[in-house]
Amino acid sequence: MINVALPKGRLGDQVYKLFATAGFPCPAVEEDNRKLIFENQQAGVRYFWVKPSDVAIYVERGAADIGVAGKDILLEYTPDVYELLDLNIGKCRMAVAAQKDFRDNTDRTLRVATKFKNIVREYYGNRGRAIDIIKLNGSIELAPILNLSDVIVDIVETGTTLKENNLEAIETVIPLSARLIANKASFQFKSSRIERLCSQMKAQCPPLEKGACTYDSDFNI
Repeated sequence: MINVALPKGRLGDQVYKLFATAGFPCPAVEEDNRKLIFENQQAGVRYFWVKPSDVAIYVERGAADIGVAGKDILLEYTPDVYELLDLNIGKCRMAVAAQKDFRDNTDRTLRVATKFKNIVREYYGNRGRAIDIIKLNGSIELAPILNLSDVIVDIVETGTTLKENNLEAIETVIPLSARLIANKASFQFKSSRIERLCSQMKAQCPPLEKGACTYDSDFNI
């Protein structure tokens, strides 16, 4: 059996459909119940639902052979896993946002509110900008409105929440999408099955802007 960690929610539903059309269906997943683990012995696959931010932990620790996690999670927490495929779904971006009249004063330290401390530290470090990171877990948009921060760095999909709070995205940090990841030991012991699954998943992915889904032959994040 290949054990697959699926992220709960809308993204997980999209991900499961990719697996199913790639030849790894499990009808019980679509039943209306509160079960967390589902398996199809004939297809040789077992699925379980987990919180999106926990997928990489289940895969890194070997509870799951493979899983699907957002690129933001992989960059922020750098789990020791193989990144196999950009599924090109769950697309959004991480962006710097501020109030519409914001002007950066480089003579002083920039206050940045975010959930993604490591990504922010690397982004501004590469730019040589002095920052004060304010770690928040929710309602990030409040920070500049209440003068807790100068800017925020957060995931932006449509930008509607920013507009409704008189904020705007001023820089893109990195584009994001869902990635297929694998436990390193599982990939060694189940390599033929995982590679076949990856190849079949690749054929089902929405195409990237410059061609088909990327298959990372070096298995690096």
